[in-house]
Amino acid sequence: MKADKPKELPKLDIPEDWIIGTDISREILNMYTNFPCRLKAGIFVLCLQGEIEASIDATNYTVKANDFVTIVPGSILQIHKVEGDLHIYFLGYSSQFITETNIIKSTLDIFYTIKATPVISLKEEVTQLFHGHLALLARTYLTFYGKINREITKHMLFTLVYGLGELYKDLRTQKTNPGKSEKIANNFTRLVMQHYSQERNVAFYAGKLGITQAHLSTTIRQVTGKTCLEIIASMVIMDAKAQLKSTDVSVQNIAYSLNFSNMSFFGKYFKRHVGIGPLEYRNG
Repeated sequence: MKADKPKELPKLDIPEDWIIGTDISREILNMYTNFPCRLKAGIFVLCLQGEIEASIDATNYTVKANDFVTIVPGSILQIHKVEGDLHIYFLGYSSQFITETNIIKSTLDIFYTIKATPVISLKEEVTQLFHGHLALLARTYLTFYGKINREITKHMLFTLVYGLGELYKDLRTQKTNPGKSEKIANNFTRLVMQHYSQERNVAFYAGKLGITQAHLSTTIRQVTGKTCLEIIASMVIMDAKAQLKSTDVSVQNIAYSLNFSNMSFFGKYFKRHVGIGPLEYRNG
């Protein structure tokens, strides 16, 4: 059963506590193809048909039928391509609602697991369970026009997140335990996502992990094929691009938000990684 005609996806946040819809159009998704966008909202997507090529926090994913996507607040999203006859469920919660319910602090372990692996493939029977759950939420939204008691809405969100936590737990038991190198790489990536806006020094991350900078650099290169600085830079540049294209924040303030001492240093850093300066990128 299809829900109401979906509302446009907000570029940064959701203006009400929550919204849900189906059959999000190709045109709406194309809003995100030109540049990355930092999302304040929390977003859940169940893909039933078609394919979406997208990047979340600088990592590329192909979302296909039976995939479930969780985009946590603060993630940077860009859609690259939409193929086939797309049919997805979209469920979003505003940043204000997420903050007021304190859900991230209450589910911190689940939060980091999901952020590290935002796209998971479901078995057909699990897809049907999620489909039924989201269809019920869509009918509920239609019936009450989204105006449901906040406490009930809070419990609906917690139920979904805890359910995802159990699902991720089951998926982890199906995989072989990662080796020491993979654990270091995973922990490094998590730390970068937490601290890239303030720290670009590899020594900082090595200290946090309790290993030498040389050991960290060698391990990251072996596991990912990239250097530590490349991974840090990818997050800094994605954030900068998102702010330049989806906000009116001045270049100077963007530089300060990413802990550059001045706009000139930020401009050189941006041009080294992107090929053009931040103003040229914004106006392009």
